[in-house]
Amino acid sequence: MSPRPRKEQRHPDLQSAIKDAAWQQIGRYGASALSLRAIAREVNITAPSIYNYFPNRDALVTALIIDAYTSFGDSQLAARDSLPADQLAARLKAIGAAYRQWALAYPQRYQLIFGTPIPGYEAPFMEVLPYAARALSALVSVIDQLRLQGRLKAENYPSVQPGDEQQFEVWKSFAGDYDVFSLAVSLLVWSRVHGLVSLEISNNLPPFGIHGDALYLYELESITAQFIKE
Repeated sequence: MSPRPRKEQRHPDLQSAIKDAAWQQIGRYGASALSLRAIAREVNITAPSIYNYFPNRDALVTALIIDAYTSFGDSQLAARDSLPADQLAARLKAIGAAYRQWALAYPQRYQLIFGTPIPGYEAPFMEVLPYAARALSALVSVIDQLRLQGRLKAENYPSVQPGDEQQFEVWKSFAGDYDVFSLAVSLLVWSRVHGLVSLEISNNLPPFGIHGDALYLYELESITAQFIKE
C-alpha cells in the first residue's frame, strides 16, 4: 500500500477538489453512482485519505446540496437586489428569470436539490434547511412586501392544513419572520416556475420562441398579473 500523503503534499484545497470531482462524476453518471473511491482516484489520493474530509458518501452529498443551495440563493438574492425595493413586480420577474438561468447553467446542482432522490440517501433536514430557506427568501420577501402594501391578489387562497403551521414556523426561524400566508403563496409561485424548468432541463418541453424562453416568460407575466394588484 502506498504511504499516506503528507499534509504538505496534498492539494491546497483538497475539499474543494473532491467536490469538483464529485460534480464531474454526477454529470457523467448521475448522483446515484457517486463513489468516494472513484473520486479519490480522480484527485490522486488514497481511498482512506478522502474519509478525512467526508466520512461517507452521504456526508459528501449533503455538502454538495448545501453548496448548490448557497449558489442558488446567491443568484436569487442578487436578482432581487438588482432592482429598487419599490419595484416589486419587476423584482418578482427578475427572481423568476434568475431561477431558470441558474438551473440551465448548473443542471446537475438543480437536479440534486430538486430532482430525483438518491436511493438510500435522506438529507439531514435541520442541516440543509437554513440554506434551502435562504434560497427561497428572495421570493418570499417580495411576496410579503406585496401583502404588507395590500397589493397581493390571493383571495380565497387555501389555508394551511391545521397542525402543519409548525413547518412554516421552523422555516421562518432560518429565513426571516415572514407571514405564513406569504410563505404559502410563495410555495405556489415556486412550484409553477419549478415545473417548467424541470421539464425543460429534462428535455420534456419543446422550446418556444426565438430563444426558447418565450413560454417561461409568458408564465412569469401570468404569475405577476395573477398575484399583483397594480
